[in-house]
Amino acid sequence: MSGVRKSLAKVEVALRWDPSPSGTPPHDLDIVAAVYGAADPYGQPVQVVHFGSRSPDGTISLNRDSRTGQGFGYDEVMVLELDRMRPESVRVVVGVLIQDAGPRDGHRKTFAAVGGTGVRIREGHTDLAVTDFGSVPHATAATVARFTREGASGWLLDTTVHGFDADAEEFVRAMGAERP
Repeated sequence: MSGVRKSLAKVEVALRWDPSPSGTPPHDLDIVAAVYGAADPYGQPVQVVHFGSRSPDGTISLNRDSRTGQGFGYDEVMVLELDRMRPESVRVVVGVLIQDAGPRDGHRKTFAAVGGTGVRIREGHTDLAVTDFGSVPHATAATVARFTREGASGWLLDTTVHGFDADAEEFVRAMGAERP
């Protein structure tokens, strides 16, 4: 799924998933956002926002953080105030990471092992995208949204889901790479 929309201002990215079966370790999924500057729009992020953090200028915040997926509706919600970002911030990539996916040499938890996943991207009461991780079942992390500043015309949104087999550190390094 992909889409483009201009003049985005305040966007909400919400994530949901079902709790793990009784007697098994909990599923812990996290929303991560990386902001890229004009000097290096596909390289190192100038800031990363995830569980327990917030952007220094307050334009990105994680309002809800779940470690189990328990509850009704969406378990994690991140708000991005794109209209308030500095002009030198030209890209924001949002992804989802399975925390504690397991060791590289052993069985790693993938999206296929997590039931009831869903991502909703909305502005106000308008859904811009609704998806899940069905297209990347063997991934341990995935990007779900790429916002790109297009000068005075505002922000464009690409909602193509890209999967990764990466831990948290690797994912943050790779999530902003240029994609076809």
